[in-house]
Amino acid sequence: MEGKIDIAEKKVLVDIVKLAQKRGMKGALGDWKNFLISHDKKFGAHLSDPAKKSHETLVAFLKTFSKQVDLKFIDTILRHHSNRDLFQLFNDKSHDTPEQRLVQKTLQHPLYPLDYAFGELDEEWMVINLKKKNRLLKFTKMVAIDCEMVLCEDGTEAVVSVCVVDRNLKVKLKKLVQPNKAIAYYRSEITGVYTQDLEGVTCSLAKIQKSLSKMLMDGTILVGHSLHNDLRALKLDYVRVIDTSYIFQYSDCNAHRRPSLNTLCKAVLGYELRETGASHNCLDDAMTAMKLVLAKIERGVDNTIPLRQGPVLESEMAKLLLHKISSTVNSQELYKVIPGDYNLELRPPKGEMYSALAIFENPKEAHEAFESLQGDQETDSVGRPQKLVIFRCSTGVKTSVCVRKMAPDRPNGSKRALEVVETTVLKKAKMDLEIDRMVSTKAKMDPEIEGNAMTISNKCDTRLNEIEALNKRLKEEIESLKQQLKQKDLEIDILNKMVSSLNKKVRK
Repeated sequence: MEGKIDIAEKKVLVDIVKLAQKRGMKGALGDWKNFLISHDKKFGAHLSDPAKKSHETLVAFLKTFSKQVDLKFIDTILRHHSNRDLFQLFNDKSHDTPEQRLVQKTLQHPLYPLDYAFGELDEEWMVINLKKKNRLLKFTKMVAIDCEMVLCEDGTEAVVSVCVVDRNLKVKLKKLVQPNKAIAYYRSEITGVYTQDLEGVTCSLAKIQKSLSKMLMDGTILVGHSLHNDLRALKLDYVRVIDTSYIFQYSDCNAHRRPSLNTLCKAVLGYELRETGASHNCLDDAMTAMKLVLAKIERGVDNTIPLRQGPVLESEMAKLLLHKISSTVNSQELYKVIPGDYNLELRPPKGEMYSALAIFENPKEAHEAFESLQGDQETDSVGRPQKLVIFRCSTGVKTSVCVRKMAPDRPNGSKRALEVVETTVLKKAKMDLEIDRMVSTKAKMDPEIEGNAMTISNKCDTRLNEIEALNKRLKEEIESLKQQLKQKDLEIDILNKMVSSLNKKVRK
């Protein structure tokens, strides 16, 4: 057992030294290589891989740091590793309460390792470690959180609004937050926050972190929808969480397809969270997340609440998702890869990769841009087409980006259905005419069945008239649908142009 602990401890030390190298940290004896030159008389800096150094050497290097910022960074990484141990505790122990079983469902979800791997932490992160670990499994106190984020000029997201409610939906925290960096895009149509709203706001991210730390220090369960996005923006490392985008799933999709908060609200709670196009509300979203967890507990943690996949909005069809983009690729390079006139909306980076949305004026332009891309086309886990596009950056380095549509390719439902019916009816009419011709020919060859042939011919004429009337009615319905679709497309084009114009002004 002692050997296992030593191995685990050394792995933590190796990780810290590697991060110190990456950050260029220097102690009393300089950086890692300078330290080795003075500390290791035999090999010096020739053998610099931290994994090949002794436990004592690694500890000696870390002891050379005395600056407060360096010590805080080392402490943050140690706390982060301690939280990884808590992950194993929550994931492996038996679970007596419904709340803890939902924590377990979250930690065991296949997307958890991807979403909640926050990558390299920095001195701004707060890692909340929990005491009395064995008692935590039966502790059922919960709070739900929701944040709104703006896009900053450095491509990251920053919190501008945060709200926390308890199990009884009582507000525990509701604040506007002043980001500590320049804002490129307020996303006011989503966040509901405008430039003037932050005038005079002094609340900082550090103050929010301190408030949350007091709430969670006793092991309170943190609830949220796609909670990893909030934790990343809050720069908060916490393990005892319930993610409502994980504990519900579609009955006709795999686990990688996450339902939206609005979809869950409608399917589970029975009402619309917000009208289409309305901005988000932190308080409403936090309360909804808590209500969903309470509904799950009330109906049985292990009972499935069926969800149906809703249609993809027309506005979403006007977007292409660009993902698996290396952090070394400047966002401006993407404009050279994807043709057309569009706006890029960057998403928060995940480790060494980031993603973005290319937002076109209408679905047709998005489709044409996708079709013009050079690359092998395939589909993702839910049938959405995507291409791997390989290109060369302005630096000369060859790299790639995955470009994906927002929905599977399929024809328009109502219009296509009528076209299929029309085609089927026409085929039937042709078959009836052919039968009529064959019967008439046979009648002429055999006078004994001429009377029957005339009867059959009359029936065919009647049937043909019915088919022609039906065909005429179908054509009228198709034309009516075409006009409705045309009017709808016109309205969407106008709205898209308005949004595009606003986005361009924001970019300028």
